[in-house]
Amino acid sequence: MAIVGAGWAGLAAAVRATQAGHHVTLFEMAYHVGGRARTVDHDGKPLDNGQHILIGAYRETLDLMRTVGVDPDTVLHRRPLALLDPNGRGLALPAGTPVPAFVRGVLSMSTWPLRERWALLRTMFAWRLAGFMAPDDQTVATLTRGLPPRARERLTDPLCVAALNTPAEQASAQVFLRVLRDALFSGHGSADLMLPRVSLSELFPAPALRWLDTHGIEWFAGTKVDQVARELDAWTVAGRAFDAVVLACTPTQAARLSAPHAPDWSRTAAAFSYEPIVTVYLSSLGTRWPQPMTTLTADSGKPAQFAFDLGALDAHGSRSGLFAFVVSGARAWVDKGLDTTADAVLAQARVDFPADAWAQPPRLVRVLAERRATFLCTPGLRRPPSHVAPGLAAAGDYVDGPYPATLEGAVRSASAALDRLGLAR
Repeated sequence: MAIVGAGWAGLAAAVRATQAGHHVTLFEMAYHVGGRARTVDHDGKPLDNGQHILIGAYRETLDLMRTVGVDPDTVLHRRPLALLDPNGRGLALPAGTPVPAFVRGVLSMSTWPLRERWALLRTMFAWRLAGFMAPDDQTVATLTRGLPPRARERLTDPLCVAALNTPAEQASAQVFLRVLRDALFSGHGSADLMLPRVSLSELFPAPALRWLDTHGIEWFAGTKVDQVARELDAWTVAGRAFDAVVLACTPTQAARLSAPHAPDWSRTAAAFSYEPIVTVYLSSLGTRWPQPMTTLTADSGKPAQFAFDLGALDAHGSRSGLFAFVVSGARAWVDKGLDTTADAVLAQARVDFPADAWAQPPRLVRVLAERRATFLCTPGLRRPPSHVAPGLAAAGDYVDGPYPATLEGAVRSASAALDRLGLAR
C-alpha cells in the first residue's frame, strides 16, 4: 500500500499497517517528517513549530508512542490539570477519580466567590446530565453565556481556544463538550496534562521513522505526488502500482488528488477555513517559573493565552531560560504582522508576570507562525469521511471524527482509514 504524507497521521498509518503485516511505501513532499507538529532549526538549535499539549485521554497516541519505542513516562511531564495564572491562582485538579477531583478543584479556588464556584459546578453537571450534547448550530459563547464572566474569561474560553484553536464566539459547542467529556470525565488520569520534555520531532515522528526503517518500509522524501490514478484493479502513485492508498497529506492536497475519483469528497475537503497559531519564543537566562505552564488572559492588547517554561520541562537541559508564549486563534494578530505580535507578547510578558519572575528582562528569540495550524472548528462543520473511493482512504486531523484538530485526532484517523480499507490488524 502507499501512504501520501508523513505527518502524524501518515506515520501512524504506516506503523499500524506495518504491524498488520502490509508492505508500506511512504511518500512525503518535504524533507522532514511530522507535518505541523515538528521541530525546526534556529541558529543550530531546535525549536518546535508550536506547542502541543497531550492529555491522559489521548490513549491511542500514547499507545502508538510505546509501539515505536518511546516511553511516555520519560518524554512527557505528567501532572493533574492545572490552569494557573502567573500568581499561581486558578483551577488545579488534585489526583484521583475525575468527578470528585473536579469538584474539589473548583471548590478550592478560594480567590473566586463561592457563588461563582457553585455556578461553574452546576453548569458543568448540567452538561453532564445532558450527555454533553448541544445543538449543532450552537457556539461555545452561547453555551457558556450563563456562567459568571470570570469563569468564561479564565476557564472555558482558554480551554476552548486551546482545544479547538477557535475563539468561543465561533467555536462549535458540541465539539467543545465532547472534548470536556473525554478529558474531565472519562476515567482516572484522563484530564492529566502531558507536556513534552523532548522536541516534537523526538516525541514521535523521528522514532516512528526509525522504527519503520527497521521494519523495511520504503520511504521517499522530497517527493511530491502530482496524481493518484486508477488503472484496472490498482492505484498508481509516482508510476508504481498499489492495492490501496491512504491520503495523509493536507486537506488541500487530498482534495486535489481525490478530485477525479470522488468530486463530492474533494469539494468537502477543499472547503475548510483555517486558523493560525503563533508561538513567540523569549529568553531570560537564570529564570525558572514555579509551574511549567501558565494560563494568561488575552485581550486586544495581549495576544498569548498560554506560556511555557521550556527549561522546566527539558529532559536534556538545553532549553534552560527559554519560554514559549502561544497565541491560539491568532488570525487577527497574524493580520497585524508577526513583528507587531512579537512586540505585544514581549510587553505582555513584562506586565503579566511579577517583576521577580524574571532573572533578566526577557528578550525576543524567534516568532513562528503556523498559518494553517488547524481548521476553524465552527458549529455544523461538515468534515469528509475517511472513505474516499474503493481502495482510497484519507487520514488527518480534519477527517470526520470525535475530536477537533489534535494529535489524537490525527492518530485515530489513521486507524479509521486502515479499517475502511480492510487493512487493520
